[in-house]
Amino acid sequence: MRALELAQLGWKQQQIAVALGASESAVSGWLAKALHDGPSALHSHPAPGRPAKLSREQMRMVPDFLWHGPEAYGFRGNIWTCERVVGVLYEEFGVPYSKSQASRLLKRLGWTPQVPITRAIQRDEEAIDDWRAQAWPALKQRAGRDGFTLVFVDESGFYLLPSVVKTYAPRGVTPVLDSCQTRDHLSVMGAVTGEGKVYSLVRDGSLNGRHTIEFLSHLIRLVGKRLLIVWDRSPIHRRAEVQAFLAQPSCRNVHVELLPPYAPDLNPQEWCWQHLKEVELRNLTCLDVEQLHMEFHIALGRVRQRPALVQSFYEAAGLDL
Repeated sequence: MRALELAQLGWKQQQIAVALGASESAVSGWLAKALHDGPSALHSHPAPGRPAKLSREQMRMVPDFLWHGPEAYGFRGNIWTCERVVGVLYEEFGVPYSKSQASRLLKRLGWTPQVPITRAIQRDEEAIDDWRAQAWPALKQRAGRDGFTLVFVDESGFYLLPSVVKTYAPRGVTPVLDSCQTRDHLSVMGAVTGEGKVYSLVRDGSLNGRHTIEFLSHLIRLVGKRLLIVWDRSPIHRRAEVQAFLAQPSCRNVHVELLPPYAPDLNPQEWCWQHLKEVELRNLTCLDVEQLHMEFHIALGRVRQRPALVQSFYEAAGLDL
């Protein structure tokens, strides 16, 4: 377009080529095209390409799926790779992707290789505040009116790698924790109630929908048949077998409420995990998963003996009991 403007001002093609840093043949081609088809012919006309495999609504759902972590989809270790993302996209939408396509999709969504963060940029703080101010009081009122027990459910992983926190030591003599460099871990599903009760399900492998059903059955036996379950949108909560289990007549008094996306801090059970890792099991080195399992149950036993501590997890989540 600039070449056309200069030509209309009386510049010669050689002068235009020098001024714009282009070849004379290129300038000649531009001017000829503008003369033959009009100035609009010089505008770029990018090819539209193939239609997107995912709709806009599906694209908005992808970050929420990934935020729950790889272990929610049965992968071992809390690491996202393009290959794993390909598997998630096919499982959720039935759409095949290549690893390179998954890489471009993640880049488009603003996901890059990095050290995991504890709070998502995509958090909707207004929705989270509304949940605390409106949804939570409504849930308490419903539970009290209809005789339901409110139960918060969440999952976590406990690794052989110790949860390292600060400790006192002589100046210049940094303490050393000898640990087994492995990703072997325990997968734990837990629940807390406003009365200060704590329940758990521990497995060596990744959790799935069948474990969710097993844990719900465990809660029904120990807590009662009238439950108001509050949990996040983790894939293992949305499995078809879990929905079928909840649809059974025996579960007619088991109701599920969802937390807002990217809001683990709203779940008191999340604060229970944090206490276990950073207080009860801090700087603890275990030789194998069996020892970790034993230490976890001992630590959980200490927490169960302190109902007031469990209730403080609700306060940490900003939920008034």
